[in-house]
Amino acid sequence: MRFDGWIAGLGTTSGTRLVLGHWPRSPFGPFSDVMLERPDGHRLLLAPTRRTAEFIAGTYAFDEVRIEPVRVRVTGDVWTVTAGALLSLRFTVGRRGPAGLLLRAVPRALSASPRWTVVTDPPARLLLGVRTRGTAGGGRHEWYGAHDLHRITGMTAVLRGRSLGALTAVRPPVRFGFGSTPRRPGLVRVTTTVSSP
Repeated sequence: MRFDGWIAGLGTTSGTRLVLGHWPRSPFGPFSDVMLERPDGHRLLLAPTRRTAEFIAGTYAFDEVRIEPVRVRVTGDVWTVTAGALLSLRFTVGRRGPAGLLLRAVPRALSASPRWTVVTDPPARLLLGVRTRGTAGGGRHEWYGAHDLHRITGMTAVLRGRSLGALTAVRPPVRFGFGSTPRRPGLVRVTTTVSSP
C-alpha cells in the first residue's frame, strides 16, 4: 500500500508534539490525519473516517482514537489544519535546508523505492534522529521514501480550547511507531509504503 503526500512534525513549548499526515494519494483516497502525544505520554489519533482510523491504529500505537473531520488548507507557505472543534493548527513553511536540497537531487522513482531505504536509513538516524524503515503494528513493514524537506518556522495550535504554546523541537521523540519525526520541526514530502503479512 502506497501513501503519497506530506508529513509535518512539530514540537510545542507545552510539551505536546504533533504529527500531521496529509495524503492526496492513498489506498483510501485523499485524507489527512493528526497524531498527538501529550507531555504525560498520552497518544491521540485524529482521523477522518472509521476506515482510516482502523488502519492507522492497526499500524501505530495510541491510547485514544477519535473520528474527526481533519481538513487541511494550503495558502502559499501557510498550512491551516482543523480537526472538528478539537484542534486548530496553523504553521508556516520556510526554506529547504541542505537535507532538503540533497533529497531533491535523488530521482523520484529511486527515492520512493523501499529498497532505497537501505541507503537512507543509517544517515537519517545519525543526522535527523529518524528511521526510514522498520516493522509496524499488525506484523506490517513500513518504508519512508523522502523527496524533500522544508523547515517549519512558526506555529499556533489550540487543542480543546487551550493554546499549546510556541514552536519548539520535537523532543522527546514521539512514540507512535518505530520512528519519530526529525527533531527540528519540518515538513517532509514523502512516499510511505506499507506491506501487510
